[in-house]
Amino acid sequence: MARFPRGATLAAAVLLVGCSGGTDEGPDEKAGDGKASASAPAPQKLDWGRCKATSDGPAPGSDWQCTTLKVPLDYANPDEGTIGLALIRSKAAGDADERRGSLLFNFGGPGGSGVSMLPSYAGLTSELHERYDLVSWDPRGVAESEGVRCRSDKEIQAGESVDATPDDATEETAFFKDATDFGAGCEKAAGKLLSHVSTTETARDMDLMRQVLGDEKMHYFGISYGTELGGVYAHLFPRNVGRLVLDAVVDPTADTVGHAKNQTLGFQRALDNYLKSTGQAPKDGTRKIEDLLERIDAEPLTTTSGRELTQTLATTGIVLPLYSEQSWPTLTSALDAAEDGDGTELLALADGYNDRDPSGRYGTMTHSQRVISCLDQKQRPTPEETKKLLPEFLEISPVFGEFLGWDTAGWCHDWPVPGLTDSPEVSAPGAAPVLVVGNTGDPATPYEGARKMAEELGEGVGVMLTWKGEGHGAYGSGSSCVDSTVNAYLLDGTVPKDGKVCT
Repeated sequence: MARFPRGATLAAAVLLVGCSGGTDEGPDEKAGDGKASASAPAPQKLDWGRCKATSDGPAPGSDWQCTTLKVPLDYANPDEGTIGLALIRSKAAGDADERRGSLLFNFGGPGGSGVSMLPSYAGLTSELHERYDLVSWDPRGVAESEGVRCRSDKEIQAGESVDATPDDATEETAFFKDATDFGAGCEKAAGKLLSHVSTTETARDMDLMRQVLGDEKMHYFGISYGTELGGVYAHLFPRNVGRLVLDAVVDPTADTVGHAKNQTLGFQRALDNYLKSTGQAPKDGTRKIEDLLERIDAEPLTTTSGRELTQTLATTGIVLPLYSEQSWPTLTSALDAAEDGDGTELLALADGYNDRDPSGRYGTMTHSQRVISCLDQKQRPTPEETKKLLPEFLEISPVFGEFLGWDTAGWCHDWPVPGLTDSPEVSAPGAAPVLVVGNTGDPATPYEGARKMAEELGEGVGVMLTWKGEGHGAYGSGSSCVDSTVNAYLLDGTVPKDGKVCT
């Protein structure tokens, strides 16, 4: 089983992400003085060197350097030892006397590898690169930072045959058994780390990173889940906030069910906009897709690879192109082929989402996504509670509602460690202005969440910028208004008027 992501996208290659986080801890009274807390490890000097290939991709060019930062496994109990976080950077390209410091990126997830993603994203940030060292990292439990792998490739593929929208008692039993087995695999693979991959601990890692990099203030660009991480950081370390941009914003007030409803609304809204672009009435087009999925549920489609396209995989394949308007023609082609009985194109899209390469190897992003989100989120509906919620989800979206409704119960079912909170605390009184960027057509993190984030950060802190566009995220998506506003804020400290709208 895989849930729909909340993360950054790049045209053809979607960076997949997902879930809620944070804790109910209050601001750290010692955090804003620019000194490492008592629980932090001894001062360390980073040994930067040429980057090597990783499990997520080939080695980047010579402009990129990599290193490992040691952080406490448990900030409350430093004697538990340390873990290593993989970092990557490219030093500012402009004059040294104009360098502003480091600009830290998190591209979403939780579970996305910043080490593999940043080099491919840097082309969108060339203007920022003149003044900033571009820096990212693999958060704890992700990829090269003690990345958790809960299943073998063979077990992952077998899990994809489980119906994520069970229709009877047999399918329901298989659905929840698969969830239990996944959690057990994560516990075996992660050990003590399973209880120490929370968003709050990652925010503390960020502040230690800031200190070791030699920056007085945190300059940060968070996308999707990265916005939640940025909000938690601002809450914990308000006095250390420099220039923070939050794009494709997660609703910090939503619990597990609330996030699922938000995504159901967002994906249906994006599907409606896609259908309009093809000349179809949204209601009629939705019904056509609903009928297709019902037929696939009864009889999976064949593909040229010999694998079957199930209803779950088909739904996943439909979701992926909705992250980017440029991918809508791909969705049209895949749906047309499926109507003709060929599931090959939708399966390829589903494989892209599920991080499966042509040889059948799977990445570990969804594993990391799950271990982090299930530690973060406290609310875990029972199967009975979920069944009562399904009519509400289906009312929002006949295509995506059932999948996301069942996900609220299945994602963290029988998880080995308890969740920490219902929703993250992001209030940041006293922090410098934080630029919150919302896209009205965002499918994975609907626009309403950006307004909630700006409100929760607090008066004078959250500054709202709206883009009336399509796709997940706004910066680098074709709006010169958005890009110039964000660049002016990061480069010159120009804070736009709260409520500015880019069309």
